[in-house]
This record gives sequence, C-alpha cells and structure tokens, in this order.
Amino acid sequence: MKAVRFHEYGAPDVLRYEDVAQPAPGAGQVRIRVAATSFNPVDGNIRGGFMRGPIPVTLPHTPGIDVAGTVDALGEGVDGLAVGDDVIGFLPMNGTGAAAEYVLAPAEVLTPAPKSLPLADAAALPLVGLTAYQALFEQAKLTAGQRVLVNGAGGAVGGYAVQLAKNAGAHVIATAGPRSTAAVTSAGADDVIDHTTISVTTAVTEPVDAVLNLAPVDPAELDALVTLVRPGGVLVNTTVWMPAPSDQERDVRGIDLFVRSDADQLAQLVASVDRGELHVAVTERVPLAELPALHARAAEGTVHGKVIVVPAAD
Repeated sequence: MKAVRFHEYGAPDVLRYEDVAQPAPGAGQVRIRVAATSFNPVDGNIRGGFMRGPIPVTLPHTPGIDVAGTVDALGEGVDGLAVGDDVIGFLPMNGTGAAAEYVLAPAEVLTPAPKSLPLADAAALPLVGLTAYQALFEQAKLTAGQRVLVNGAGGAVGGYAVQLAKNAGAHVIATAGPRSTAAVTSAGADDVIDHTTISVTTAVTEPVDAVLNLAPVDPAELDALVTLVRPGGVLVNTTVWMPAPSDQERDVRGIDLFVRSDADQLAQLVASVDRGELHVAVTERVPLAELPALHARAAEGTVHGKVIVVPAAD
C-alpha cells in the first residue's frame, strides 16, 4: 500500500510517499481502508522532533491522527464492529497514523461515521471537535446562560467551540481576524472582536465565566485574559507549550488541556452533526501524495481552516 512516512525528524522534505506493507490487525484492533485523514498543526511539531517528550513515536513514522474510513478487517476479540462499517476516530498520537491507504486502529477509539456528510469529510471532526468539547464541558463545565470568550476562534477548533458553546445556550464572545469574521459569525458567535484592530481586554467590558484560549499569544496577553474572568471562573488553554495562568486571590483556575481520544464523546459530536446542529467545515482536500507539500505550506503559515488528506482512488 501507499503511505507517507518520515524516517528522521526534520523539515517537511523528510516526508516520503512510499510503498509499505499492508498491516494486519492484532487483538483488539481493526484495519481501516482510509477515506481520509486530516492535517493538524501537531503533525508538523511531531515531524520536526519538537514533541519527542510528550509524544514519542517510532521511526519511520506515518502521521495522521484523525481517520475516517471503512472497516476492512477485524482482529481477535473485536465486538460491535463489522467489515464494511464506516467509522471515524482519533488515533493514538504516538502510534502509526492514517496518512496511508490502510491503518490499524484500536477498536475502542472508533465510532460510527456521520451519515449526513461524505465519509472523507468526517476526518475533519475527531481531534478538533474533541478538543473543543473537552475544553468547554469537561474543563470549563460550561452551562446555559454563561458567558464564554473563545480567543482564536477563527481556527478549526474555534469553529467547533463557538458552535458547541452556542448550542449549549452560552453567550459567546469570539476573537477573529478579518479573514475569519464571517465564518465565526456564521458559527453563532454573539460578539466578534477583530483582534487586529482592538485589544481583547479593551473590547470585553463585562466579566466572562470562562475563557478558551486557542491562540499562540505571548505570555503577557495570556495573563491579561485572566483578568476578564469572574471570580471562581476558569481559563482553559490549548497552547500547551505555554502554561495556563491563574489568579488564586480571585479563585480563577488556569487549566492546560491535553486532548484525549473518547469514542463516546465523539459519538455525541456525530449525533450533533447528523441532527444538523454542528457543521463540519472542510476548506481543502489534498491527495495523499501531496502531504509533504501541505506540511511545507503549513510551515510557511499559508494553510487556513481544516484540510483533509485523501488517498488516491483505485
């Protein structure tokens, strides 16, 4: 089968589109014929060797944390799945990824794919959707009537965070640049702040119950966001290379989010998609053979929105 792998850490040109042996599922695993994976910024950090501590991988390594595809073979002891099932999942970050024609996945990370959109497009959901869900509901414990600030709402996680928070009955304040304002507004934000023209701390004049920081801001800006949170509130930070600040005097907690795979939560997101409550946005579809070029564009900062990566059709 074809796969994209890197045999050493480095720049995007270490990625190779090559022939590899098709894997056989072991106990508790399924083999998936990949309809698509997606590009996530962490893929570039893993490839560059910057995540060797928290996410150790074995070289050569195939990237691609998200998967959408069709069950092709079952390992011993797998229940609840059958050959031919369309599934999606968030694969183990330190394991072999889905930038390939086939991939092995632990059965427990998979959930049935949405029926209301093309199977390949569903690869845009798992990692970013779970990040938004876990930040808002597990960590911030957001409830109806609360006020939440989504800082950096113009990215892929932000789009889901705005939709999920709005669907939960929260008042959503979002920061976005001019390129993303329309999309963030369409996602349901009540107030959109153009961070290129005004500081967030100036624009937000009433306290919020929670801040979700998705943007790689400098430490001083992150510290300033804490001042916007009411006493007893929370700031959840996904830029884990910069620890979340807190304010003990006002009982404002700072939480660093390390997203994890959760098939039950993913099933809830799928149900929201199929009910028409959650929109999956795909900005670009790239052939698997062009994944090295996609990594190069991402390194240059020219990739925006959610990009899925699609193996060649037979």
